[in-house]
Amino acid sequence: MTMPADLETDAVRLREAMAGALAVDGVLADPAWQAAVEAVPRHRFVPGFYLPADARDENGLTVWEPVTAELDYGRWLAAAYSDTTLITQFDGDEPDWKNPQVRHGGAPTSSSTLPSLVLRMWADADLHEGHTVLEIGTGTGYSTALACERLGSADITSIEVDGRRLEQAASALYGCGYTPTLAVADGLYGYWPEAHFDRIVAACSFRAVPPALLAQARPGGKILLTLSGWLYGYARVLLTVDPNGTAEGQLLGGTVSFMSARTHAAPVFGNPAHWAAGLPEKPRTSRHSPERITAATEEAFHLRFLAQSAVPDAQMVTVGETVHLADVVTGSAATLTPNDGGWRVREGGPVKLWERIESVLDAYDAAGAPGPETFTLHVYDGGQHLRHPQLPDLPLPRL
Repeated sequence: MTMPADLETDAVRLREAMAGALAVDGVLADPAWQAAVEAVPRHRFVPGFYLPADARDENGLTVWEPVTAELDYGRWLAAAYSDTTLITQFDGDEPDWKNPQVRHGGAPTSSSTLPSLVLRMWADADLHEGHTVLEIGTGTGYSTALACERLGSADITSIEVDGRRLEQAASALYGCGYTPTLAVADGLYGYWPEAHFDRIVAACSFRAVPPALLAQARPGGKILLTLSGWLYGYARVLLTVDPNGTAEGQLLGGTVSFMSARTHAAPVFGNPAHWAAGLPEKPRTSRHSPERITAATEEAFHLRFLAQSAVPDAQMVTVGETVHLADVVTGSAATLTPNDGGWRVREGGPVKLWERIESVLDAYDAAGAPGPETFTLHVYDGGQHLRHPQLPDLPLPRL
């Protein structure tokens, strides 16, 4: 398909409209970032992507519809300039955008993050002119382009673990006149050739703070990253690194999530029924409902991260009305089933998974339900601990 002659005119109009809407929502408090949004052509970075259909398939799986200019010019351009995350890859497999197919289910592994979150990320990192910046997770390159537009390309380094993704991002960036340093690299190890950095910002999530990132930040430098784990609990933290190579910082509020760094993705744990088969027959009554950590609320989002800190190797899945917990590292497991308005628990193995989560929920309630901003993450040679004045320390996994 030959692109319409008025593509760039349409794109400018939609870009200005998106910037205006983000400004009204309070996302663009800094005029320099608004100018960047108005300047960077997002459509150049997303020639193809997937959007979810309105209904799931007969197996309950999300139906993902491919969107390109060739398939539907209007839908493609409108989505490119909407405050929406655009999925560009599933399960590490690069789509054939010349002949894209509808997908049923799958795990997204690359995307163009919704612009409001990208801008929030850059704003929270406290960027200023003259800062050298390492971005972990180039993705489509759109967020990289915004940083280049705002700060200049010379001080921006962006790394991406997927070489095919980086090749496409590089083509779009260079085609738009942006020339940051780009490299195929695993964010777990940062990027030593360009160290040291004033700011390190991760567009993926880690189970704990990678030590290499602390070593690559200048004293007084800041690291913004999302912590996550196999329960899919998330928390963001802005760390300040001291001259001794240790760091600390408060958790940030909100319900932000990023895809896991590929080396930190959850392992496959098998059939939940197999785990449940080995549990003791006699259940006990749970002190808490699993909905405390699974509900679609901001508090549950926060609690799931705290619970995850207590059982860092556990995974959770719901089959019918039964909630299964499984720990592939220790071989521990638990199930929760509804019973007369409450929940019954069976658990076995060296780690009593739900008992540990209950202890965290008990302490959280006793402390008066403290929010994320009241917790501080400390990172030092002896480990990484989440601390609160009224709660026991919660360790993060060792990497």
